[in-house]
Amino acid sequence: MAIAGPARLTRAPSVARPDAAGRPPRVGDTPLVRRALIGFVVVVGALLVVAPLVVILVTAFSAGWGGAVAAISHPDTLHAIGLTVATALVAVPVNTAFGIAAAWAITKFDFWGKRALLVLIEIPFSVSPVVAGVAYLFVYGLQGLFGPALQAADVKILFALPGIILASMFVTAPFVVRELVPLMQAQGRDVEEAAVSLGASGWRTFMSVTLPNIRWALLYGVVLCNARVMGEFGAVSVVSGNIRGQTNTLPLHIELLYHDYQTAGAFAAASILALLAVVTIIAKALMERQMPR
Repeated sequence: MAIAGPARLTRAPSVARPDAAGRPPRVGDTPLVRRALIGFVVVVGALLVVAPLVVILVTAFSAGWGGAVAAISHPDTLHAIGLTVATALVAVPVNTAFGIAAAWAITKFDFWGKRALLVLIEIPFSVSPVVAGVAYLFVYGLQGLFGPALQAADVKILFALPGIILASMFVTAPFVVRELVPLMQAQGRDVEEAAVSLGASGWRTFMSVTLPNIRWALLYGVVLCNARVMGEFGAVSVVSGNIRGQTNTLPLHIELLYHDYQTAGAFAAASILALLAVVTIIAKALMERQMPR
């Protein structure tokens, strides 16, 4: 009669258990890994973001407050600032209206080619701004598609404000749309359909129902669009012609000063864009806190 050997005890595989608050475990949820990840992010962020900003401010005021003020108040710098602001005052509202209309059409209506429209809107994110500027040369330049007709009508697009605005609008066209489409898709169409069934017109429905529900996402997209317009370099550098005191926006003027070995003046002008970036980040954080409400 065979005698069975002692039963072999097998240890059950360890299963991660929820923490004291009942939350499921996370990957690397140990003090050592957590501190290492936080330290890595802080170091990389300090080297890539904080250090350049500190260098800009220190170099901008290396000649003192008087030197920085003199560099910013130079006529060419003031013209570059004014041209940048004028471009933003046109490009941002137009792209905002385009973003609202595109998001409304994509989320509230079913039509053939909706996916193609979404892909078309995403093109500026996948095309290099320099390539976009060169494309405008082949469309509106003297040897371009509409160049002869524009020349005959004495209409100047390139190397002037209209070309700068068009290039800026191209690179910033998707910003508002990308913020509105996911939110409006999540909200659905029920509220708007209920308003229309109660007799509200299309404009009343938009102003009283849709706009209040998307206002924070809309402001979020507008802020990002404005920051990109004011900091755009690649496309604008191609279509503007880099004419000192005429078609140089602020980023182009900074490059011109740097190439002229006016380092303090270049960094003083760059401090304006750096300040804009900081304000944009603060506004972005404040709106992100409001959006869940």
